[in-house]
Amino acid sequence: MTISLHAASVPVFSQMLNSLSDILHKAEAHAAEKNIDPGVLLAARLYPDMFPLVRQVQIAADFSRGVSARLAGLEPPVFEDDHRSFADCQALIRKTLDFIAAIEPALIDGQEAREIVTRPGTPKEKRFNGQSYLLGYGIPQFFFHVSTAYAILRHNGVPLGKKDYMGTY
Repeated sequence: MTISLHAASVPVFSQMLNSLSDILHKAEAHAAEKNIDPGVLLAARLYPDMFPLVRQVQIAADFSRGVSARLAGLEPPVFEDDHRSFADCQALIRKTLDFIAAIEPALIDGQEAREIVTRPGTPKEKRFNGQSYLLGYGIPQFFFHVSTAYAILRHNGVPLGKKDYMGTY
């Protein structure tokens, strides 16, 4: 039995984006309870050369939109990266979830051989077929940023566990 590209992408992105949303709600509540400026958590990072929490959220959303759109042969929507609050991050996640949910599975399924080029015309240009783009590039990138967002918050004392990371499945 084979698994479809849609089944391996959109539901996975949706599960983890919903998890990320729940984690951000917990972080916002934690900040209020502990009298922590929410901006401190949004700007937190695991190490000085890593992106802060807000950027991790943006990149996770970007990957889920971009991968889903490119597999479907659509132009990925571009959302401004001007998020400065938990509410802004929640709105980004909601818009992303709405976008990927609207992609018809038939547009993604069967696109294993579709050529996908990232960063075309630059020294970092890479060429993939649809399957390798999803499984070898897109999903690992997405999970890296969701995991890093979780780790930043956990490191900063937000009471989170593996169940929070996994979300509802």
